Amino acid sequence: MLFSISIANAQTPQPVKHFEHSDFSKEDSVRLLQEFGKYKTLIPQFALPTLVALSFYPELKNTPIRFIYKPAIATLTTKPNFPSLLLTGNRRTFTIIISDSSMQQIQPVILPKMDFNAQVGIIGHELGHVADFKQRTLLSLIGSGIGHLFSASYIDRFEFRTDSICIAHGLGYQLLAWSNFIRNTMHTTNWEGADNINKMPMMRERYMNPSTIEKYISKMPIYKTS
Repeated sequence: MLFSISIANAQTPQPVKHFEHSDFSKEDSVRLLQEFGKYKTLIPQFALPTLVALSFYPELKNTPIRFIYKPAIATLTTKPNFPSLLLTGNRRTFTIIISDSSMQQIQPVILPKMDFNAQVGIIGHELGHVADFKQRTLLSLIGSGIGHLFSASYIDRFEFRTDSICIAHGLGYQLLAWSNFIRNTMHTTNWEGADNINKMPMMRERYMNPSTIEKYISKMPIYKTS
Protein backbone atom coordinates (compact mmCIF):
# COMPACT_ATOMS: atom_id res chain seq x y z
CA MET A 1 0.00 0.00 0.00
CA LEU A 2 1.06 3.62 -0.54
CA PHE A 3 1.61 4.35 3.16
CA SER A 4 3.95 1.39 3.54
CA ILE A 5 5.97 2.53 0.54
CA SER A 6 6.33 6.04 1.97
CA ILE A 7 7.66 4.63 5.25
CA ALA A 8 10.16 2.49 3.39
CA ASN A 9 11.39 5.28 1.11
CA ALA A 10 11.45 8.30 3.40
CA GLN A 11 12.37 9.08 6.98
CA THR A 12 9.00 10.70 7.60
CA PRO A 13 5.81 9.77 5.72
CA GLN A 14 4.13 12.40 3.58
CA PRO A 15 0.86 13.78 4.99
CA VAL A 16 -2.18 11.61 4.29
CA LYS A 17 -5.65 13.15 4.24
CA HIS A 18 -7.45 10.25 5.88
CA PHE A 19 -6.47 7.03 7.64
CA GLU A 20 -8.73 4.04 8.22
CA HIS A 21 -7.85 1.04 10.36
CA SER A 22 -8.56 -1.13 7.32
CA ASP A 23 -5.79 0.66 5.37
CA PHE A 24 -3.23 -1.37 7.31
CA SER A 25 -2.56 -5.07 6.89
CA LYS A 26 -1.06 -7.28 9.59
CA GLU A 27 2.25 -6.96 7.77
CA ASP A 28 1.97 -3.16 7.96
CA SER A 29 1.31 -3.37 11.71
CA VAL A 30 4.34 -5.60 12.24
CA ARG A 31 6.51 -3.27 10.16
CA LEU A 32 5.37 -0.23 12.13
CA LEU A 33 5.95 -2.02 15.44
CA GLN A 34 9.45 -3.07 14.46
CA GLU A 35 10.41 0.41 13.28
CA PHE A 36 8.62 2.65 15.77
CA GLY A 37 7.71 0.46 18.74
CA LYS A 38 11.15 0.29 20.33
CA TYR A 39 11.19 1.46 23.95
CA LYS A 40 7.41 1.94 23.82
CA THR A 41 4.86 0.31 26.15
CA LEU A 42 1.72 0.27 24.02
CA ILE A 43 -1.96 -0.25 24.83
CA PRO A 44 -2.98 -3.20 22.61
CA GLN A 45 -6.32 -1.80 21.40
CA PHE A 46 -4.69 1.50 20.43
CA ALA A 47 -1.36 0.15 19.23
CA LEU A 48 -1.98 0.80 15.53
CA PRO A 49 -3.08 4.47 15.71
CA THR A 50 -0.24 5.05 18.18
CA LEU A 51 2.33 3.52 15.83
CA VAL A 52 0.97 5.45 12.87
CA ALA A 53 1.30 8.69 14.85
CA LEU A 54 4.80 7.69 16.00
CA SER A 55 5.85 7.14 12.38
CA PHE A 56 5.52 10.90 11.88
CA TYR A 57 7.95 11.56 14.76
CA PRO A 58 11.16 9.79 13.73
CA GLU A 59 13.08 11.73 16.40
CA LEU A 60 11.16 9.74 19.03
CA LYS A 61 12.23 6.31 17.78
CA ASN A 62 14.57 5.75 20.71
CA THR A 63 12.60 7.73 23.31
CA PRO A 64 11.03 5.59 26.05
CA ILE A 65 7.28 6.26 26.23
CA ARG A 66 4.83 4.33 28.37
CA PHE A 67 1.15 4.49 27.41
CA ILE A 68 -1.25 3.83 30.29
CA TYR A 69 -5.00 3.18 29.99
CA LYS A 70 -6.90 4.16 33.14
CA PRO A 71 -9.65 6.47 34.44
CA ALA A 72 -8.71 10.13 34.07
CA ILE A 73 -10.60 13.38 33.58
CA ALA A 74 -8.54 14.49 30.56
CA THR A 75 -8.86 12.28 27.49
CA LEU A 76 -5.08 12.16 27.08
CA THR A 77 -2.28 13.59 29.20
CA THR A 78 1.48 13.62 28.66
CA LYS A 79 4.09 14.05 31.36
CA PRO A 80 7.85 13.59 31.61
CA ASN A 81 8.84 11.14 34.34
CA PHE A 82 10.39 13.09 37.19
CA PRO A 83 13.71 11.27 37.77
CA SER A 84 14.56 11.46 34.07
CA LEU A 85 14.10 15.24 33.96
CA LEU A 86 17.68 15.55 35.15
CA LEU A 87 18.78 13.73 32.00
CA THR A 88 18.71 14.92 28.39
CA GLY A 89 17.43 13.76 25.02
CA ASN A 90 16.56 10.08 24.62
CA ARG A 91 17.51 9.42 28.24
CA ARG A 92 14.34 11.20 29.35
CA THR A 93 11.28 8.99 29.72
CA PHE A 94 7.63 9.91 29.31
CA THR A 95 4.16 8.68 30.22
CA ILE A 96 1.03 9.26 28.16
CA ILE A 97 -2.19 8.51 30.02
CA ILE A 98 -5.23 7.63 27.89
CA SER A 99 -8.52 7.82 29.73
CA ASP A 100 -10.76 4.74 29.65
CA SER A 101 -13.49 6.60 31.58
CA SER A 102 -14.11 10.14 32.69
CA MET A 103 -16.83 12.40 34.06
CA GLN A 104 -20.16 12.14 32.30
CA GLN A 105 -19.64 15.26 30.17
CA ILE A 106 -16.30 14.02 28.83
CA GLN A 107 -17.25 10.37 28.32
CA PRO A 108 -18.46 10.95 24.71
CA VAL A 109 -15.01 12.18 23.62
CA ILE A 110 -12.64 9.63 25.17
CA LEU A 111 -10.37 7.85 22.71
CA PRO A 112 -12.56 4.75 22.07
CA LYS A 113 -15.37 7.06 20.88
CA MET A 114 -13.23 8.60 18.12
CA ASP A 115 -12.74 7.23 14.64
CA PHE A 116 -9.29 5.99 13.67
CA ASN A 117 -8.22 9.18 11.91
CA ALA A 118 -9.05 11.37 14.91
CA GLN A 119 -7.29 8.90 17.23
CA VAL A 120 -4.10 9.33 15.19
CA GLY A 121 -4.54 13.10 15.40
CA ILE A 122 -4.90 13.42 19.16
CA ILE A 123 -2.12 10.91 19.82
CA GLY A 124 -0.01 12.98 17.41
CA HIS A 125 -0.75 16.05 19.53
CA GLU A 126 0.46 14.25 22.66
CA LEU A 127 3.61 13.14 20.86
CA GLY A 128 4.15 16.81 20.05
CA HIS A 129 4.40 17.37 23.81
CA VAL A 130 7.01 14.62 24.04
CA ALA A 131 9.04 16.07 21.15
CA ASP A 132 8.86 19.48 22.84
CA PHE A 133 9.74 18.26 26.35
CA LYS A 134 12.56 16.10 25.01
CA GLN A 135 14.55 19.02 23.63
CA ARG A 136 13.95 21.48 26.47
CA THR A 137 16.50 22.29 29.14
CA LEU A 138 15.70 21.47 32.76
CA LEU A 139 15.25 25.17 33.48
CA SER A 140 12.78 25.45 30.60
CA LEU A 141 10.81 22.46 31.90
CA ILE A 142 10.64 24.00 35.37
CA GLY A 143 9.42 27.24 33.82
CA SER A 144 6.76 25.32 31.90
CA GLY A 145 5.55 23.68 35.11
CA ILE A 146 5.28 27.06 36.83
CA GLY A 147 3.43 28.46 33.82
CA HIS A 148 0.89 25.65 34.00
CA LEU A 149 0.27 26.36 37.68
CA PHE A 150 -0.19 30.11 37.51
CA SER A 151 -1.00 31.27 33.97
CA ALA A 152 -3.98 30.35 31.80
CA SER A 153 -2.53 32.38 28.97
CA TYR A 154 0.67 30.32 29.18
CA ILE A 155 -1.37 27.13 28.80
CA ASP A 156 -3.13 28.68 25.79
CA ARG A 157 0.21 29.35 24.09
CA PHE A 158 1.59 25.97 25.15
CA GLU A 159 -1.26 23.91 23.68
CA PHE A 160 -1.53 26.07 20.56
CA ARG A 161 2.19 25.63 19.94
CA THR A 162 1.88 21.87 20.43
CA ASP A 163 -0.81 21.77 17.76
CA SER A 164 1.59 23.59 15.43
CA ILE A 165 4.26 20.94 16.18
CA CYS A 166 1.79 18.20 15.28
CA ILE A 167 0.90 19.92 12.00
CA ALA A 168 4.56 20.53 11.14
CA HIS A 169 5.19 16.79 11.55
CA GLY A 170 2.63 15.98 8.86
CA LEU A 171 -0.42 15.10 10.98
CA GLY A 172 -2.42 18.22 10.18
CA TYR A 173 -5.32 16.39 8.56
CA GLN A 174 -5.58 14.01 11.50
CA LEU A 175 -5.47 16.89 13.99
CA LEU A 176 -8.22 18.53 11.93
CA ALA A 177 -10.30 15.36 12.22
CA TRP A 178 -9.91 15.43 16.00
CA SER A 179 -10.62 19.17 16.19
CA ASN A 180 -13.86 18.73 14.25
CA PHE A 181 -14.82 15.68 16.31
CA ILE A 182 -14.34 17.35 19.67
CA ARG A 183 -16.25 20.50 18.69
CA ASN A 184 -19.10 18.68 16.99
CA THR A 185 -19.51 16.24 19.86
CA MET A 186 -19.23 18.82 22.63
CA HIS A 187 -21.24 21.45 20.71
CA THR A 188 -18.63 24.14 21.25
CA THR A 189 -16.65 26.59 19.14
CA ASN A 190 -13.50 26.71 21.28
CA TRP A 191 -12.29 23.57 23.03
CA GLU A 192 -10.69 24.44 26.35
CA GLY A 193 -9.90 20.95 27.63
CA ALA A 194 -11.64 18.65 30.08
CA ASP A 195 -10.37 20.54 33.13
CA ASN A 196 -12.45 23.56 32.10
CA ILE A 197 -15.64 21.75 31.17
CA ASN A 198 -17.62 23.23 34.08
CA LYS A 199 -16.24 26.77 33.75
CA MET A 200 -17.54 29.70 31.76
CA PRO A 201 -16.58 29.34 28.07
CA MET A 202 -13.56 31.36 27.07
CA MET A 203 -13.39 33.15 23.75
CA ARG A 204 -9.68 32.63 23.15
CA GLU A 205 -8.22 29.73 21.18
CA ARG A 206 -6.32 27.25 23.35
CA TYR A 207 -6.46 24.27 21.00
CA MET A 208 -6.49 25.23 17.34
CA ASN A 209 -9.91 25.54 15.80
CA PRO A 210 -10.48 23.75 12.46
CA SER A 211 -10.17 26.97 10.45
CA THR A 212 -6.80 27.72 12.08
CA ILE A 213 -5.51 24.21 11.37
CA GLU A 214 -6.56 24.59 7.74
CA LYS A 215 -4.66 27.89 7.50
CA TYR A 216 -1.51 26.27 8.89
CA ILE A 217 -1.85 23.35 6.48
CA SER A 218 -2.27 25.71 3.52
CA LYS A 219 0.98 27.49 4.35
CA MET A 220 3.22 24.44 4.85
CA PRO A 221 5.10 23.03 1.82
CA ILE A 222 4.86 19.43 3.06
CA TYR A 223 1.10 19.48 2.39
CA LYS A 224 1.35 20.70 -1.20
CA THR A 225 1.58 17.18 -2.64
CA SER A 226 -0.93 15.50 -0.31
